[in-house]
Amino acid sequence: MSRVKRGLATKKRHKKLLKQTKGFWGQRKNIFKRAKETLMRAMAFAFKGRKLKKRDMRALFISRISAASVQNGISYNKFMHGLKLANIELNRKMLSQISIFDPKVFSKLAEISKG
Repeated sequence: MSRVKRGLATKKRHKKLLKQTKGFWGQRKNIFKRAKETLMRAMAFAFKGRKLKKRDMRALFISRISAASVQNGISYNKFMHGLKLANIELNRKMLSQISIFDPKVFSKLAEISKG
């Protein structure tokens, strides 16, 4: 069997990885071993961050809705329960937007959920 030299493939793989680590500090951007360690860690944090972002945004929406519903004289949980009973299926993101940009509509929703 003939011998297979892998220099070209290795060079390509290394270059691809080092391109992704552009902007990192010190050896983390130009020494393959350090760059790979750092990139794997960065990718793990990025994955985790995408999951945490969803959690953080939902918490933000809930706090906004809660503040707006308290201004309208109803607690958050009673407000949400009232909407569910009235078959109003708006998600928390939309309710949050309504509470900020259209308070009159939100107060009507609060009246519906009270009644």
